[in-house]
Amino acid sequence: MIQRLMFACLLLLVAPLVAPGSVAAGLPHDTLLVETGSSQYRFEVEIADEPAERAEGLMYRESLADNAGMLFLYPSPQAVEFWMKNTLLSLDIVFVRANGTIARIAADTKPLSEDLIPSGEPILAVLEVKAGTMHALGITVGDRLRNPKYFP
Repeated sequence: MIQRLMFACLLLLVAPLVAPGSVAAGLPHDTLLVETGSSQYRFEVEIADEPAERAEGLMYRESLADNAGMLFLYPSPQAVEFWMKNTLLSLDIVFVRANGTIARIAADTKPLSEDLIPSGEPILAVLEVKAGTMHALGITVGDRLRNPKYFP
């Protein structure tokens, strides 16, 4: 009986450490370029292309490098909505058309918010990066993402 109680207590202590971020921990990584009219910026991104990966996204993360992010890929263009529930960091959420051009940027999102952030049109991908990155780099609607696998 005491052993079962100790095991249950151990599970309660360890579960919060294992569950959040468990999907994202094993995501593949890739390089993504964002091209403006005059510059290119390189991001190291995690690829979330399965429903469970997209659902978790960057939830529970406590930090994100300046040139890091997550690229959410969808099987076909569609209207999507994001929220910041369980997301501890403020992010820039970049909605991307099938041709790689930026359709919309939701800048400086509010952490832990359940307010919906719509794409505004059918998109194929979403890029999430640290809040303020798009403004600081001068990246705007109409600029283009490049990666030979996703946006040639």
